[in-house]
Amino acid sequence: MSCVTCKNKEDVLKIVKEKNVSFIQFWFTDVLGMLKSFAITQSELEMGMSEGMGFDGSSIEGFARIEESDMVALPDPATFRLLPWRPEERPVARMFCDIVNPDHTPYEGDPRYVLKRLLKKIEEKGYTFYVGPELEYFYFKSKEKPEGIDTGGYFDSLPLDMASNLRRETIFALQDMGIIVEYSHHEVAPSQHEIDLRFDDALSMSDKTMTYRIVVKEIARQHGYYATFMPKPIFGENGSGMHVHQSLFAGDKNLFFDGNDPYHLSKMAKGYIAGIMKHAREIIAVTNQWVNSYKRLVPGYEAPVYISWARRNRSAMIRVPMYKPGKEVATRIEFRAPDPACNPYLAFAVMLAAGLKGIENEYELPDPIEEDIYKMSAKDRKKRGIFTLPDNLYEALLEVEKSEVVREALGEHIFNKFVENKKIEWDMYRTHVSQYEIEKYMPIT
Repeated sequence: MSCVTCKNKEDVLKIVKEKNVSFIQFWFTDVLGMLKSFAITQSELEMGMSEGMGFDGSSIEGFARIEESDMVALPDPATFRLLPWRPEERPVARMFCDIVNPDHTPYEGDPRYVLKRLLKKIEEKGYTFYVGPELEYFYFKSKEKPEGIDTGGYFDSLPLDMASNLRRETIFALQDMGIIVEYSHHEVAPSQHEIDLRFDDALSMSDKTMTYRIVVKEIARQHGYYATFMPKPIFGENGSGMHVHQSLFAGDKNLFFDGNDPYHLSKMAKGYIAGIMKHAREIIAVTNQWVNSYKRLVPGYEAPVYISWARRNRSAMIRVPMYKPGKEVATRIEFRAPDPACNPYLAFAVMLAAGLKGIENEYELPDPIEEDIYKMSAKDRKKRGIFTLPDNLYEALLEVEKSEVVREALGEHIFNKFVENKKIEWDMYRTHVSQYEIEKYMPIT
């Protein structure tokens, strides 16, 4: 149903005419990773692809101020896809856009540009950054309260119920859009699910991540349910993470693999891991950007809290999957701290920036921690140099504010807008009187 081979404007115009596409949606994100879009008709498409379509950027979070609000959305033809949930007789398509200034220079407030700028830096060295995120999410009966629709657990094979139907239809929709799904399963918490995508270069995967979230939500909505990527929607249950598998390649060569190393990790891979570990507290505000994110990052719920690495130990922040003979290309690291409510363009950018710092500055990688860190005493963790991630958004903001790595990766505009937005969120949260406080303190004061 969808075009998966469009490379240029001519390809797009041809398939739009052949399939009589009624509307073409231009997609992009704000600084927080919220999807924004507007639609144009077929008659406006040729001009829209050549010149872009103008819009008021002053109303988009983290974009321009009102006195400099003119922005242009310039679509990327390679991202053209038909939306599988729209009627085939009057199909609707979408394309991701780069946001540019009226003179078509890149707009520094565009999250997609932030990632593209960093990827260009490594492309000049002949490298490609591959990522494979695993996004977990919940199905609920409505968005009003977290009431699940199944009682399954990890890898449970449920009877053919609604959750199974939703997941299956979501996979079909993703495949219709040219997105390769590797596998899917029920996660640990009731009504929690995961669909894993085939790894891809970071820019393509960022677009796919945004698409994945929309498809999951749309298929649920069509059946009268609500899907959420909120990190911790249910007290006492595991939250939703976004474990990110990542590696660097030069052509077909996996630069993270070294067959002579005991861990089968190259010097570059070790520097990359050390970079993420050293700068983890700085980048976590970007990879885990909400107040709610830190209610997932607590001991006891399989979420990584301690800055460490290992091969088998899933209580570590970074895991290196075991090497399988003949599978050199599969050598990778798995950063387990991020959650699926982040802005993927910015999250992948700061991960790569931190890893590159470790490579460039030859950071020393500490020994792996294969014991269960949750069972260690605080004294033992301190003795072994195991530090923790920030406990809350405010602590994370204190770290990111002084981070030159994040500032350089995001650029001054997005860095300042992001920090400003998160400070406002924290102030609203810390002054909000919750239902817990009402129930806890009113009866005794």
